[in-house]
Amino acid sequence: MTAQMFFIGFFGLAAVWFGVVVFRTFSMVRSALALLFSQTALGALFLTMQAEFLGVLQIMMMATEMSIMAIFMVMFMMDPGGLGEMEMTHQKRLSLGTGIVSFLAAVAVAVFVDWGPVANAAPGAAQQTVDLGLELLGRSMLIFETAGITILTAMIAATAVSINKPLDSGIRRNDGKGKASKRPANDEH
Repeated sequence: MTAQMFFIGFFGLAAVWFGVVVFRTFSMVRSALALLFSQTALGALFLTMQAEFLGVLQIMMMATEMSIMAIFMVMFMMDPGGLGEMEMTHQKRLSLGTGIVSFLAAVAVAVFVDWGPVANAAPGAAQQTVDLGLELLGRSMLIFETAGITILTAMIAATAVSINKPLDSGIRRNDGKGKASKRPANDEH
């Protein structure tokens, strides 16, 4: 067994293990971190298979995405730390059945499909990057550009909706004598 095969197995098992941990914890933040580790292991799998561009892209994209997700969970969840018992799975029987059927289908495809002749040599990393760039900037460019603009629009809209505007007039405060009074317009407090 070569070192490459060892690391492919190691990172593959790590990705699956952290994927399981996502659903085994009560904390949304721990779930986000487990998902980050699972996706990072997937990126490391790409690096092990000498697809450097995809590996680095996967790790950078998932690190940013999961960090933002964890921050939003801490801001908006009632119990992001998981101190209370919280069920992270829904429709357990249906989920288990779907997962088992999907796993068996993936194994059947991997084992029984004729994949054609094995390539004697894969192109170098630079040529793989060139080929991927041609694919992304060729027929798939419109799809990626549309997705990028849609995501940017959603982020701007979410930010605009969440901005809290201070009210300048009509705010009542306690005047120290137990009575609420209207704030004067020139008050700096």
